[in-house]
Amino acid sequence: MQSTHAQISYQDKPKFYKELQSEASGILEKEWFVNLANISALLKQHLPDINWVGFYLLHNNELLLSSFQGLPACTRIALGKGVCGTAGKTLQTQLVANVDEFPGHIVCDAASKSEIVIPLIHEGRLLGVLDIDAPILNRFDEEDKKGLEEITRILLQGTQWPEKFA
Repeated sequence: MQSTHAQISYQDKPKFYKELQSEASGILEKEWFVNLANISALLKQHLPDINWVGFYLLHNNELLLSSFQGLPACTRIALGKGVCGTAGKTLQTQLVANVDEFPGHIVCDAASKSEIVIPLIHEGRLLGVLDIDAPILNRFDEEDKKGLEEITRILLQGTQWPEKFA
């Protein structure tokens, strides 16, 4: 595993995400559960001003909590419910400046004020979502969306995924 564990500067977002994507590529293994754990830790280490990052995986038509960094979280989210369920149902990234203004927002941590959720789509099927929360409003922008979507692409392509999560 190649990991510098140095703090990557967030001042220049394109450069930040390029370096973070390189580090993400360098730590990938073939096993999906190893990669979810390490990618969530990598993002928690380097993304400033966040309070939770993790994955929910699709199982029996609902999203179940998987690897994460942060406080204990909601364990089950129905497709179409909250920000995560909406990303899973629409298969589109949800960029939420103020979670209190998102219809049906599910509160797992009252400190969370903004959120980004990226669906994990592999070979045309939804595997789950990457969820990142921040304790400040308007934390995520289009540059974050672009950079994080690329990290999920790297994760999806560099991982051997099971036919179904047991």
